[in-house]
Amino acid sequence: MLPFPIDLKLGLPVTEQILFAVRKAVVAGQLRPGTKFPSLRVLSQELKINPNTAQKVITALVAEGVLITTPAVGSVVAELEVGRREDRAELLGEDVERLVVDAMKLGLDEDDVLAAVAAHWRKLAKHQRTNSSK
Repeated sequence: MLPFPIDLKLGLPVTEQILFAVRKAVVAGQLRPGTKFPSLRVLSQELKINPNTAQKVITALVAEGVLITTPAVGSVVAELEVGRREDRAELLGEDVERLVVDAMKLGLDEDDVLAAVAAHWRKLAKHQRTNSSK
């Protein structure tokens, strides 16, 4: 069983869905620093994906600094590096742009988007508090 929840949906890139699920689990405290991450084989078998796709996921997570891979141990969740607030916020640029474009396509206004973001923020913060107290 995987140490993070995921429900793959048709029509969306599998790699992106897995990367998002792992990032979300790290932020929510479900995957803590030092936690062993599933091997390429386990990841591909559990999610029923091609091993090449699993390799892309692990490679991307290592490149982002989410995972650290060592030959004898395998992959483990890394400590989050805390940079300047502006630098961290800048990393959201593409995601924020995608959110705004999608919201506009749906006919939503800024208040709708801000309300949705605030609701998701509270939900994840609650999960993070719950998981950090365990």
